[in-house]
Amino acid sequence: MSLLDSLKKYTTVVADTGDIEAISKYKPQDATTNPSLLLQAAQLPQYSHLVEKALDDAAAAGGDSNTQTENFMDTLSVNFGLEILKIVPGRVSTEVDSSLSFNTEGTIEKGRKLIGLYEKNGISRERILIKTASTWEGIRAAEKLEQEGIHCNLTLLFSFAQAVACAEAKVTLISPFVGRIYDWYKKDKGGAEIPADQDPGVASVTKIYNYYKKFGYKTQVMGASFRKVEQITLLAGCDLLTISPDLLAKLGDSDAELKPALTPEAAKGSDLEQIHLDEKDFRWLHNTDPMAVEKLSQGIRSFYADSKKLEAYSKTLVHEKV
Repeated sequence: MSLLDSLKKYTTVVADTGDIEAISKYKPQDATTNPSLLLQAAQLPQYSHLVEKALDDAAAAGGDSNTQTENFMDTLSVNFGLEILKIVPGRVSTEVDSSLSFNTEGTIEKGRKLIGLYEKNGISRERILIKTASTWEGIRAAEKLEQEGIHCNLTLLFSFAQAVACAEAKVTLISPFVGRIYDWYKKDKGGAEIPADQDPGVASVTKIYNYYKKFGYKTQVMGASFRKVEQITLLAGCDLLTISPDLLAKLGDSDAELKPALTPEAAKGSDLEQIHLDEKDFRWLHNTDPMAVEKLSQGIRSFYADSKKLEAYSKTLVHEKV
């Protein structure tokens, strides 16, 4: 049995890619995308029909070039999501622009728009996760969307404060970033490799998983942003793990059988204590973690830069179309 097949016995495997061929190959349950993945995929010739359809739909909706560009980007995201949903039996995550990370109302409006586009194409909202940053404002937007039956994936999650606030907001899923946490601590230690059993990214997800299971929160934990296979295997048993195609390939090529590292039974025996956070408590607790503060702001800037590249690409196509 391959490591990938063994992992699938305990954890829902999610493909972290916009490459539909890679999704077909590794047969994950769910898939996630983001602007940088969409930009890469949109420039591949095999997906030109998805780009053309998005251009046609944006032009049909009318408006000035900025409006058409925005509509094109939204429709392109949904078009890729629609193709992915033909392959995966579960859900696809579609991301809200990171420029809305501190805009609660803007995030709510965009989430509603994206869900509307999926529903227009006959897709139930149960199969879609609206992905937004785990800022206080993003969490509040997700709380409102969840109340409307629009499920959310809270991304760029680095601190325990973010995880607690997401659970209390009753969001569907969170994506704590294992690899980026590891990167920060590795750099902080002068670049030395950190032993697998001391990996701070793995430890962060383990703590969050145990906290959720011990206190009965329904929010699912999906470890994300992995750097190596060991980080994945040490989180076997986590609700979900979203994995890039290169690491999926390594898991598929390795013959071994896993035992779950995380279980609800073990979580019940943890010594974690329950806490509750209002806005001021959230901001204080989050800001006592320098790694989380730095990686959240860096992540938002990085996602924003990726979305601006996609926007520039989109503007060129829209201009050529008109």
